[in-house]
Amino acid sequence: MPLLEPRDGLPPLVVSAEGLASAARALGAGQGPVAVDAERASGFRYGHRAFLVQFRRRGAGTVLIDPVACPDLSGIDAALAGTEAVLHAASQDLPCLAEIGYGPQLLFDTELAGRLLGYPRVGLGTLVESVLGLALEKSHSAADWSTRPLPEEWLRYAALDVEVLVELRDALAEQLAAQGKSEWARQEFAAVLAAEPAGPRAEPWRRTSGIHRVRSRRGLAIVRELWLERDKIARRRDLSPTRVLLDSAIIEAARTLPNGAADLNGVAGFSGRGARRHAPEWLRAIGRARGQSERALPDASAPSSDGPPPAHRWSERDPAAARRLAAARAAVAALADEHHLPTENLLPPDAVRRLAWQPPAPLSPETVAAQLAGLGARPWQVQLTALPIAKALMRLIEKGDA
Repeated sequence: MPLLEPRDGLPPLVVSAEGLASAARALGAGQGPVAVDAERASGFRYGHRAFLVQFRRRGAGTVLIDPVACPDLSGIDAALAGTEAVLHAASQDLPCLAEIGYGPQLLFDTELAGRLLGYPRVGLGTLVESVLGLALEKSHSAADWSTRPLPEEWLRYAALDVEVLVELRDALAEQLAAQGKSEWARQEFAAVLAAEPAGPRAEPWRRTSGIHRVRSRRGLAIVRELWLERDKIARRRDLSPTRVLLDSAIIEAARTLPNGAADLNGVAGFSGRGARRHAPEWLRAIGRARGQSERALPDASAPSSDGPPPAHRWSERDPAAARRLAAARAAVAALADEHHLPTENLLPPDAVRRLAWQPPAPLSPETVAAQLAGLGARPWQVQLTALPIAKALMRLIEKGDA
């Protein structure tokens, strides 16, 4: 059944302090969990700010708030203190909600619940259809939500995103209880709320799409300088970096090493109107990279982290560790199949790699459990996986393969 209209009609967009105070009173007087969603403009604007926030609670109806006009939701936060918030893929929305003053203390994440229950596809529209038999329209999910005024059809779409979120939560909670996974979900939701904001990456320019095609250190220097220049321009103009200059253009410049304006105009991606606007900046960035000494050029590979090397190199560097990793992964995969959930939700892949690279000594279920807990595994994950992983690794020792 298609879900086309909010059951209470489309609410007015809150754009004033008075409207925000009224919305806070209504939400605070409501009953039960509150459905929450946020719309961003990440493909259009710099950063991941919220440009529309939606709430829905029984007894209060749906509230749509323009955080550009109302950038402080601390009154909403106070009104909903102690109220469980229902979000879909909460880790995506919580940071932008925190920026404007809303931070729930209790959480139910419908996407994460769907993963724990073993649903093969956990997008909001798919889950709503699978669990509730309703079809959500998702055609505006990638819209530029920084647009003002917001079109009425977009607001209707946004209101429908929270229309049945609490009903979905209730149905998934019943399924979690039936499968004996309610405590798992509680621990996972608490971990999402407790997660620290991600810190800045040491060398974010290395994530430029296609960088593996750049073979020289001088080319990598061009990637670095163009990436940094693009980021500075994007921040200043409040644009998504890829709307200033595409990754593919940066990579082509790094591969062809243009020398001067004529060469740069011949590189795919630099001849468009938007890129030409900043041609002097691009040329200066390339000039900086060309003028750097060999010592200042970036290394061919990213600096090693404090973790183990990439798993595909283990068989050469440490064959015994590679066998341990294969055994641990097999144990986790078998458990994941048994409990009908993805392996990455049963145990973080990084924890499996670190454990296999440097297992505890002496090796026992207790020491494996302690190490997994130290690596951030939740108690339910440790309880399920420590013994099977320990047994798998001890079998290798007995065979002389570890």
